[in-house]
Amino acid sequence: MNQFNPIKHNVSLPWVMFLLLASLCLTPLISSPIALVLGFSLASLNLVPAKVNLTLITKKLLAVSIVGLGFGINVTEAISASLGNLGLIVGSIFFTLGLSFYLTKALNLDRKTGHLIGAGTAICGGSAIAAVAPAINAKGEQIAVALACVFMLNSVALFIFPAIGHSLSLSQYEFGVWSAIAIHDTSSVVGAAAAFGDEALKTATTIKLARALWIIPIALFSALLFGGSKSKLNVPYFIVFYCVAIAIAHYFPSEHYQILFLISKQLLILCLFFIGASITLKKMQTAGPKPLLLGVLLWLAIGSLSLGYILLMRN
Repeated sequence: MNQFNPIKHNVSLPWVMFLLLASLCLTPLISSPIALVLGFSLASLNLVPAKVNLTLITKKLLAVSIVGLGFGINVTEAISASLGNLGLIVGSIFFTLGLSFYLTKALNLDRKTGHLIGAGTAICGGSAIAAVAPAINAKGEQIAVALACVFMLNSVALFIFPAIGHSLSLSQYEFGVWSAIAIHDTSSVVGAAAAFGDEALKTATTIKLARALWIIPIALFSALLFGGSKSKLNVPYFIVFYCVAIAIAHYFPSEHYQILFLISKQLLILCLFFIGASITLKKMQTAGPKPLLLGVLLWLAIGSLSLGYILLMRN
């Protein structure tokens, strides 16, 4: 009898572990924080297949997931949530960018690296960095450092935000608003909000994407500020399709849209697994103390101030 030989059949341990855990993330057994930890553990143990383009996969899958979430959004509630928090959205963006400008000078940090971290914190993490980077002609190492800082803080937020929300007895709506304002990447926002509850997820997704619309004007402003190219703007088109999905669900209602919403939530957990698998100790060390310090200071400022505002409005 011939025995199965994994080496002979070109099946390596990294591929087996990667595919097994990725499949597991598509089941209700794995939560958002656990998915992130599983991915990071694989990366730390060097068990992520070398030929997997995690950045591209995550970007595409996240876009699909966000569009799917649009089918679970009530358009009336979405408009109310966005307009009701318009001042907080706009104020938080300009406050963060202004603070990052002064802190970058105070820390004697590279100007472009500081601006990328500021843009990522102010708007939507990696997507904002990817959009602003070509507009200011940022170098590869500047982009990598900014992304590393954002990913590290996103990972922390995914764990501590739901815990803080529960300890302060935040409502689903309040937590959705806070996470959308204070967490960088869309994936981590929806991951933290999903762990808190479905209503928090819907609120957070809507406000986060309303915030993400500021990518375009901020990228244009950045190009003027740094003398870069206004033609090299990476527009996140998934925002448009997200709005289309909301419109379809509103004008052509169907009970089947809830299935799309649930599938999209599970795909987001898979995205977090991929993000975790792309974070390595080498990347974390590359970030260095100053960029990370800038990221932490900005994050603490916007997180605490936005939370204080939400608690104040409660009373």
